[in-house]
Amino acid sequence: MSTNPPVQSATTEASGRGAPDARQLRTILIAVCVALMAVIASVTGLNVAQPDMAVEFGAAQTTILWIINVYTLTLAALLLPLGAIGDRLGRKPMLITGLIIFGAASALGGLAPSAEIMIAARVLSGVGAAMIMPITLAVITSTFPDEQRGKAIGVWTGVAGGGGIIGMFLSALLVDVAHWRWLFVLPVVLVLLSLGMMRSVPNSREHSGHSFDTMGALASVVAVVGLIFVLQEGPERGWSDPVTLTGLVVGLVALIFFVAWELRRRGTPLLDVRLFRERGLAGGSITLLVVFGVQAGVFVVLFPFLQAVLGWSGLLSTLAMMPMAVLMMVASGLAHMPAARIGARSTMAAGIALFGAGLALMAGIVSVDGGYLSILPGMLAMGIGMGLSMTPSTEAITSSLPRAKQGVASALNDITREFGTALGVALLGALLASGYRSAIDDRLGGIPQGAADTARQGVANAIEAAGTAGSHAQALVDAARQSFVDGWQQAMWAGVVVMGVLFVHAAVRGPQNTLSASPEEETPDRVTA
Repeated sequence: MSTNPPVQSATTEASGRGAPDARQLRTILIAVCVALMAVIASVTGLNVAQPDMAVEFGAAQTTILWIINVYTLTLAALLLPLGAIGDRLGRKPMLITGLIIFGAASALGGLAPSAEIMIAARVLSGVGAAMIMPITLAVITSTFPDEQRGKAIGVWTGVAGGGGIIGMFLSALLVDVAHWRWLFVLPVVLVLLSLGMMRSVPNSREHSGHSFDTMGALASVVAVVGLIFVLQEGPERGWSDPVTLTGLVVGLVALIFFVAWELRRRGTPLLDVRLFRERGLAGGSITLLVVFGVQAGVFVVLFPFLQAVLGWSGLLSTLAMMPMAVLMMVASGLAHMPAARIGARSTMAAGIALFGAGLALMAGIVSVDGGYLSILPGMLAMGIGMGLSMTPSTEAITSSLPRAKQGVASALNDITREFGTALGVALLGALLASGYRSAIDDRLGGIPQGAADTARQGVANAIEAAGTAGSHAQALVDAARQSFVDGWQQAMWAGVVVMGVLFVHAAVRGPQNTLSASPEEETPDRVTA
């Protein structure tokens, strides 16, 4: 391909075949969503295999956590620069390369003989995932015509939101019926399926005469690594730990430098931060940050409730989450319809209100005796609310940047999700732990000191310690379960307050109109066969 091709319409193929027809568009959507599913499933899949990996590798819990977290850290750090590189070099080649790297790294992880090689495989998987994730959305926004783009983004958003739960269910199933190493078969199969459909995916890229913003890319990597490291390690190491504080300082300094550099950058900045003054980009980013943060925090609460309080297996607990995931995916796919009728802002606000109502239901009626039925209504409302809010938020972000910058727009969308997830796990997880400890302290009278000290660490620890509590065993279990519910309510009510603030923000500062097309620019994308 020539380095200086003539400017063409973003919806015209250089081969002269014209715009993709309905069948090709459907194949494109399936291909990118299958690729996205491989990436999302790998974020959560290994959570169910932590005990098995620890035994097989003879590794400490901190090492196992690094195996899980280093993938997310690498993915988040490289999203923005690799999304921008995909815009410049071509989105299809970037997507295919990412799939090959990701598939090879997944195979390596499945065969890894040691924890060190597993960590290396997960880093390589993160590199491939960072090449895949932003490009999948960029392919949609740069290929689909305006009237179909909202629906396609809704499907992508549904997979991005619900794929983690589906991935956890399939992973738990594989661990139960086979071996944890089979978890890596799933992403390899999804990669092969996506590669098999790549022929239908057109290529598109930015034509810019400006040099790549290398300094901005490096600063963004350091900022993301530093800040997400703090959110991942803070709860484990402590927020005042020197390593945590160092990561925070490095991340903040890099972020400040990135903003200052982008404001002064001559030519084409990696990300024009001035665009955050617009309602679409700012409103969509804030909504996704908060929604994914609260969602991740809810998951931190839900799984211990299902497993430790109700005594369910990992597979059954994951299956119990499926109604929420299914409703989220359906609502995401249909969100373009109310957005077209009542506007993106109203649809977003309605979704946020439903999400908040679901949290309130979960906080208000959850109980040990009520079991799963006491949380199901809240889960259903949350699923619908997340779907309705995520699609217009994603479209608001991608529509705020020109088509030639859709890799950057998509990467920003993904980074916002990753930051929100890390932030929600850290903050709501801390609220849950604090509420649990406060509640159980008042219920440990008469419990042997050793068992009581163990019980303060968490509900699962308390149930395990009941075996050493003698005649107080059942009292300790009952106290731990009820204390967990008390901590649950504290975390959920905090989530309700956060969603209430977000609702006001969306109602006042959300995107005003239904979004369908990206802003025009002087040098639009060129789409080739």
